[in-house]
Order: sequence, then C-alpha cells, then structure tokens
Amino acid sequence: MAVTALLIYHCFIFAWYFFLTYCLLTISSKEPPVGVFLYGGQWKYLTVLNVVLQTLFYAVCFVSDLLKPIRGIRLAKCIILCRDLLFSVLAFPASTFVFLAFWTLYTYDRELVYPEGLDTIIPLWLNHAMHTAVFPLAVLEIVTSPHRYPEKKTGLTLLGIFSVFYLSWVIWIYLVDGKWVYPFLGLLSPLGFVALLLGSQVLAAAIYITGDVLNYVIWGDRQVKKKKI
Repeated sequence: MAVTALLIYHCFIFAWYFFLTYCLLTISSKEPPVGVFLYGGQWKYLTVLNVVLQTLFYAVCFVSDLLKPIRGIRLAKCIILCRDLLFSVLAFPASTFVFLAFWTLYTYDRELVYPEGLDTIIPLWLNHAMHTAVFPLAVLEIVTSPHRYPEKKTGLTLLGIFSVFYLSWVIWIYLVDGKWVYPFLGLLSPLGFVALLLGSQVLAAAIYITGDVLNYVIWGDRQVKKKKI
C-alpha cells in the first residue's frame, strides 16, 4: 500500500478506536447491570484494555507513517520498532484472543461472559465493534503493512509476561471483592481453573505464531533481508 494511502488508513482506524475508547469510558448507569460489579471499573475487562491498546497502537502507526521519509533518524527507527513490538506481541494476539474467547463462550452461554444486563447500557453495534471487528482489522493490518517480529523466544516470553500480569489482575480482583470478572470462572474446580490458565497461554502462543507465519507468508520476500528484532 502506498505511503499516503497507508497514512490515511491508519489515521482513520486510529480515529475509530479513539471513538470506541471514548464511548466505553463514558458509559454511565445509575445501577450496575445484573452480573456486573464496580470494583476495578472497566479496566478489569480484557475487551476494554484491548480497545485502548489498539488506540495506542494505531496512534504509533500514524506517527510511524509520518516519519517514513526520514527513516535514518534514530527517533523514527525507535517508533517503528515500538510499532512492530506492539503489534506482534500485544495488538494482534489480544484482538484475536478476545474475538475467539468471547464468541466461543457467548455462543455456549452468554451469561458466562457477557450478562444480558449489559445490553441495557452497551448497544449491539458497540458490542460487535469491541468483540468482532477487532479481529478482521488486526488481520487487515498484517495484509497492509509488513511488521518485523522478534525472535519467537523473545516474543513468546513478552506475551507470557503480559498474560500473567492480566491473569494476576483478575485473581487479585477476586481475592479483594470475592467476585470473578468473568462469571464462568466461578464454575471451575481448582484443577479446571489451572487447566484454563494453561490453555489460555497455549492459545495466546498459538495466535502469536499464527501472526508471525501470516506476516512471513505475505511479506516474506521483504522481511528475510531484515534482521529480527
């Protein structure tokens, strides 16, 4: 994609995610819907954190596009490095994980992940913007822009650290408030809970590797000449 077209595209997607972030952070309700509690606010939900992450990522993409004509400057190189790390380690895995996990659980029993009471404060279009559109937009980012992935060991380690950090946040909320961020966690036995944690880590790793492979399949000829991060 031409630099100018890519710049416009990234500007548009940044504006879209900025708008979603604004909508999410300004949602108000006199009483919390059934199945929703106040502790941790919206920052306890991976979906909300992902939307904020995507906003940050596309802001970096926009700045990176602006600096492409002056790649020789150290600042430009640092921003491009930041862009690629954000996408490979967080932006693509988080969007894909949210899409797969949410719709799998929602299809089985929506009350396990998205209580019906949320329909009273979150319109249908916003639900799909948070849980559906994030995936095709993440794939489209790979199709439109090449990204330098770090070595698998480095990338998976960083992804694992962020995954553990979020899971620790979820467990902390339960220990403090006595309620699970996601209701289905309360239905699991201790062994089932451990199995879920391990399974989520495996899924996140598989998503990371899939993104790396897809990026190579599309941009391999341009990427093999560059060193890994």
